[in-house]
Amino acid sequence: MTTEAKVGAFVLGCFSVLAFTLIYLINAQLGVHSVPFRTYLRYAGGLEPGTSVLFGGINVGKVTAVRPAASDPSRIEILLDVKDNTPVNEKSLAKLGLVSVMSGAALSITTGSNDAKRLLPGSTIPSQEAASLDEITAKMAVVADNANGLITEARGELQGISGDARGLLANLNSVTGAPNRRKIREILDNVDAMLATERPKIDRLTDQLGALSQHADETVQNVNGTVSEMREPARKDLAELQDTLLEAKHLLADMQVIVRANDYKIDDTIENLRTATENLDDLTESVKQRPWSLIRIRQPEDRKVPK
Repeated sequence: MTTEAKVGAFVLGCFSVLAFTLIYLINAQLGVHSVPFRTYLRYAGGLEPGTSVLFGGINVGKVTAVRPAASDPSRIEILLDVKDNTPVNEKSLAKLGLVSVMSGAALSITTGSNDAKRLLPGSTIPSQEAASLDEITAKMAVVADNANGLITEARGELQGISGDARGLLANLNSVTGAPNRRKIREILDNVDAMLATERPKIDRLTDQLGALSQHADETVQNVNGTVSEMREPARKDLAELQDTLLEAKHLLADMQVIVRANDYKIDDTIENLRTATENLDDLTESVKQRPWSLIRIRQPEDRKVPK
């Protein structure tokens, strides 16, 4: 095969690969269905037709038109096409975003909520305004002005603090001067001498405190032993007392039942006692008036008055 034939075959192969690639891309482009949406912003920030549309950071479509809204020219109407399987819902928000730090502007759509209703094609996506560069610049200018005032105020306060610090250093120098150092040395020497003199007493006092602590420990142990010894008998006595109280409770319950069962007999007995009491009262009164009735059956005749 000649060189011209090889070159021709290579060129034909390249054209074939290029044609296959173009056909594949066209088919892929035609096979992707997109649905239209729209949204409105006060500040478009460099959006133009062909700008990427991001859904949760994923590229899902392109901006098709950017123009002032017919009903309200103060707002910018943005038309966009996204893939038909993009779950844009009522909680989704459209706002100005960036694909990356180094790239241009993009239209970003939040994912919203899984429970929210899906938006129909052609619907308006709710928007969230982003701060423009002019607003950011104005806020930075306000912050800079406030910072200048704060710096000026801080300088004045720092000067006052510096003066106070100088006065404090001067006072420290006067306090730590040679006379005061000599006095402090004399005090420390006196303290050392006092400690050397009183050390035997301190040692004895420490020994006495140790012995007292040991005695207190022994006393506490003895008390604990006594309490432990008395705990079991006291527990038994309490158990027996509880049993006795239960028995007394049962006895009172039985007596209450008996009293209720013999309630009518008790009433009869009380009535008989009342009648007997009245009879005794009558007998007592009769004996008081006629004491001889205890001996004689008949009452004696009245004595006649002598003539």
